[in-house]
Amino acid sequence: MNNVQSFLTMPGTGFFGMLIIGVLAGWLAERAMNRNHSLLTNMLVGIAGSFVGGTLAGLLNIAFYGFVGNLVVSTVGAVLILWFFGRREAAANRQNNAGSTWPQGDGPMYRTKDDAGDQ
Repeated sequence: MNNVQSFLTMPGTGFFGMLIIGVLAGWLAERAMNRNHSLLTNMLVGIAGSFVGGTLAGLLNIAFYGFVGNLVVSTVGAVLILWFFGRREAAANRQNNAGSTWPQGDGPMYRTKDDAGDQ
């Protein structure tokens, strides 16, 4: 059996298997992180998650193989990516709103006729 791995595949899967795992891992991560992305974004996040998750699994000496192993590792990596970028976005929003005079909180963004005292 040949143990040479291609750059465009995951261990135990082919190129199309990688795409399917990427979509599923991205979708699972999207659901876990309560996000709403497109199919293409889910695929890209899932594939990037496979590299992040695979690297972490290698560093921790965790062996994974086949469809299910790659799906689990890719999903964990995709969740980490979404968490990281969510933290960066939240920090950027806090920095942008630091000098803002707009009210902060969960209140209505626009005043309605009732809010204005029926003017």
